[in-house]
Amino acid sequence: MAKTKKPQRPKAETPKGFSDYFGADVTERKAMLDTIAKVYHAHGFDPLESAAVETVEALGKFLPDVDRPNEGVFAWQEDDGTDKPGDWLALRYDLTAPLARVFAQHRNDLPTPYRRYAMGPVWRNEKPGPGRFRQFYQCDADTVGTASVAADAEVCMMLADALEAVGIERGDYVIRINNRKVLDGILAKAAWDGDSDRAFVMRTLDKFDRLGESGVRDLLTGGREDDSGAYVLGIDSDQWQVDLAIDFLKARRDDAEGTCARLDEIVGDTSAGAEGVTELAQIANLCAAAGYGPDRIVIDPSVVRGLGYYTGPVFEAELTFEIKDEKGRPRQFGSVAGGGRYDDLVKRFTGQAVPATGISIGVDRLLAALRMKGQSEADATGPVVVTVMDRDRMADYQKMASDLRASGIRAEVYLGNPKNFGNQLKYADKRDSPVAIIQGSDEADRGIVQVKDLVLGAKIAETATLEEWKDQPAQFECDRADMVARVRAILDR
Repeated sequence: MAKTKKPQRPKAETPKGFSDYFGADVTERKAMLDTIAKVYHAHGFDPLESAAVETVEALGKFLPDVDRPNEGVFAWQEDDGTDKPGDWLALRYDLTAPLARVFAQHRNDLPTPYRRYAMGPVWRNEKPGPGRFRQFYQCDADTVGTASVAADAEVCMMLADALEAVGIERGDYVIRINNRKVLDGILAKAAWDGDSDRAFVMRTLDKFDRLGESGVRDLLTGGREDDSGAYVLGIDSDQWQVDLAIDFLKARRDDAEGTCARLDEIVGDTSAGAEGVTELAQIANLCAAAGYGPDRIVIDPSVVRGLGYYTGPVFEAELTFEIKDEKGRPRQFGSVAGGGRYDDLVKRFTGQAVPATGISIGVDRLLAALRMKGQSEADATGPVVVTVMDRDRMADYQKMASDLRASGIRAEVYLGNPKNFGNQLKYADKRDSPVAIIQGSDEADRGIVQVKDLVLGAKIAETATLEEWKDQPAQFECDRADMVARVRAILDR
C-alpha cells in the first residue's frame, strides 16, 4: 500500500517585491503622513479614499513610467472561464487615474475646482530590484477643474510647506519648475517631428543631470556607450538642433525673470513655447508674492522628467543635502516628489476637457531622508507592561492598565504564562517598554506597587558603579494611588 503523502506546508515568506512593516516603521510613516495631511488640510484640500481596485479600462493608457499601456498592473478578469466573463480589474497603479474616474463619476456632486489629497498603497507588476517594490505608498494632492496657473503655484507652495513641516529645513530642498509647452516649442523649432524622435529627445534631455552635456550631445547625434558597455544609437540630429537643446537645458539664470527672458529668446515665435514661458513667469510671480522666493522655488528648464505625461507646468522637489553613495562618494540626496499639469486625463471619461494639476510625494524616499537628517517623528517607545504575579488578581492588573491608558499612557497587561517572572521582563524588553509595574500579594495588602524604570535600569547596568546604583535605584515602590503620576514623571523625564 502506497504511503499517503503529507500535505506540503506553505513557505512562510513574502512574495518577491513585497515587504512586511512592523511597529516603528508603520508608526514613523503614519506620523509623517499625518503631518503632511495637516498641511494639505490647511490649504483647503479634502481627503479622498478611492477603491484599491479599478477596471483596467479606467486605468487606461495613462500609466506613468511604462511604455506598454495596461501592462505593469496586477489584473484579473471577473468570472474568468465562464460563458459570460466580466470586466478586467486591476489593483490601482497610482492615485491619479482613480482620481480621474472619481471626478468624472461624481462631478455633479463635487465642487469645481475640486481639491483632494490621497495617501495609500499602490501596486505595480514590474520586476522587483534593490529599493524597487511591487507595493509602495504614495501621497498625492491634486486640483481638478481649473486651468489657472494659480493652481500650479499653489501645489508647489503647499509642497514646500509640507517638506518643512516634516523636518526638511529651508536650504536643504528646492522645488524646480519647468513647462511641457516650452519643450514642445523647442521640439517644434528643432523640427523633431516624429513621435519616436520626440520621445527619444525627451528621454535624452531627462538624462542631462546624469550624463552631462557631452552625453546628451552624443545621444542626439551618433550615439554613445552606456554604463553596461552596450552601444546606444543616437538619432543623427544636426548640430544646430543639438545646440538648441543644450541652450534650453542651460537656460537657467540667477532669478526667474532672467531665466524666462532667456527661454523666450530660445523658443522664438513658437506659440506653445511662448505660452509656456508666460505661464512659468506667472507661477514665479505668484510664488514670490506669497513669500516663496528662489531659496525654495525656482524656474529650471533642466527638469524634464515626466514631461511626456504632462501637458503644462511640471514640478520636482529635490533634497540638496549631501549623502554618501554605496562607494562612499558624496552626492545629493535627489528627488522626493514630483508632479505637474495633466489636462487630458478626465477627458477620457467625459469627452470634455477637464484641466488638472497635482503633486506626488515618494513616501519611502522622504522617510529615508528624514532618518538621515535625524528628523523622524516616530515614537518607538513601547507600552508600560503591567506584570502578573497572581493569576487570580487579573482584574486588578487590568484596572492598573486601564488607569494608565485613561491618563494617555500606553499600557498593557502581560498575557503570557506568568509562572516565570523573568520571562515577563524579557517580554517588556522586547517590547521596548519604558516601565514595568509589579504587584504581588504583599504589595497588594499594603496598597502599593513596585515601579521598575527599565530605561534607567538598562543604563545603570551598562555604566554605573555599585554606589551610583544605590543612589539611583531603577526600581521603587509607591502608593497604588500615585502609580499613574510616578509613571508619568518617568515618561516625561
